[in-house]
Order: sequence, then structure tokens, then C-alpha cells
Amino acid sequence: MYRKRVYGCLCALVFSSLSYAETLRVANDSWPPFTDKSLPYNGLAIDLVSTALSRAGFSNSYEQVPWARAIQGLQRDRYDIIGAAWFAPDRAVFGQFSEPYLTNTLRFIRKKGSSIDYQQLSDLRPYDISVVRGYSYAPAFDSDSTLKKHPVSNFASAARMVAQQHAQLTVEDELVAQHAFNGELSDVREQLEFLPKPLSESPLHILVRRSHPQHQQIIDGFNAAMQAMRADGTYQMIIQRHSKD
Repeated sequence: MYRKRVYGCLCALVFSSLSYAETLRVANDSWPPFTDKSLPYNGLAIDLVSTALSRAGFSNSYEQVPWARAIQGLQRDRYDIIGAAWFAPDRAVFGQFSEPYLTNTLRFIRKKGSSIDYQQLSDLRPYDISVVRGYSYAPAFDSDSTLKKHPVSNFASAARMVAQQHAQLTVEDELVAQHAFNGELSDVREQLEFLPKPLSESPLHILVRRSHPQHQQIIDGFNAAMQAMRADGTYQMIIQRHSKD
């Protein structure tokens, strides 16, 4: 108990020293159940991020834009933070990543009844794979130029390409895909299935533009606030309220 009280006091001191009048501009594309303005609290990831930033002393607002525009906006100082991003070396040039606060399990999706399977990426070379333009999935997958990847605007389009047999595979976070199958893709969900082996488990971070004069303070404050939220139960409370949606 004593250690928890000391830890809480230290966090309070850190957060009180990081209070800024500026409102941080957080951006992301629609990626339910993690990010979407139609969901309560703008989705699970944005709820966690906004809560942590607020507790760290940073007022913040959220804007939903296509992914490519969010990344471009961060590079051009239109936005301060991408709320939910996977690590990619090229992004680390213009942005600083936080410690991970969620984990995404990426799985390939095939037409139900298909015999496609894989143990290594080279097994997938014969197949057309629909991917979302501008997304980073996993370093080995992203950098493999022998794979036939076909960019589209969003996951729904990618999944429909597989259902209509214009591609043999697509790839997405398991929770994101399940959310889409229960919503906008409900008409094709019985035609699609996950491959057994995941492509990867990808940590989810915020990405703060390096050109922001307080980018290090934002990262430090966010990391400390997220740690405190895990310790005091806030983190799990947010997870639970989104599991009901």
C-alpha cells in the first residue's frame, strides 16, 4: 500500500508539471473497434489514448481522416499525434513512438473452403493479396517484393476482393476483422475465414511528430499515465466498457 501511495504521488507531480494550454491534435483513420467516431469514446484505442493524455496534463482533440492523410498531416505539422500506429522504421524518422499500449494479432483471411495455408511467407507467392494502401503490417511482409500485393482504400474493399475471388488473401487485425464481419461485411462473413497461423502480433503505439517542441514530454507523460492507468484499474475498466459494444 505504501509503495502504491508513493507511486501515485510521484505520478501526480509528473503530470502536474506537464500541463499545457495547447490542445494536441490526435488523428487516425476509421479502424473499428480501435478508432472510429461513430463508436463510444471514438473507439477503444482513442479512449485509452485520450484518457492517458488528459491525465498527463495535455488537452486533446480527435480528428478522423484517411490513413494516408493522417500520416501526411503529421509530417506537415497539421496533426500532433497519430493515436494508433504500428512501428515502421520510415515513420520513426518524423515521429517518436510511445511504449506499446495494446497488441494487434494480424491474420490472413481466405475464401472459405480454400486450401491456402502457409508456414513461411514464401508459401504465399502464388497468390494475390489485397492490402490497405499506406498500411504497415509486419516488416518481413512489407519488405517482401516477391509477394503480389494489391493496394485498396480500406479493409472492407480488401475483404470483398477475396469474397469475389479477385484476390486470394487479405490481412487484418483479428478484432478489426471480426468487427467488420459483424457490421458492414455481414453479407460476406460466411464466405471468409482466418488462416490458422497469424502473420504477427504487432504492438500498438501513439506516434508523436518530432517537430513538436514538447514531443519528448508528450511521450514521457503518456507512458507514465498509461502505467498509472494499468496500476489503478482505469485501463481494464476502459477495455471492459468497449467489450460490451
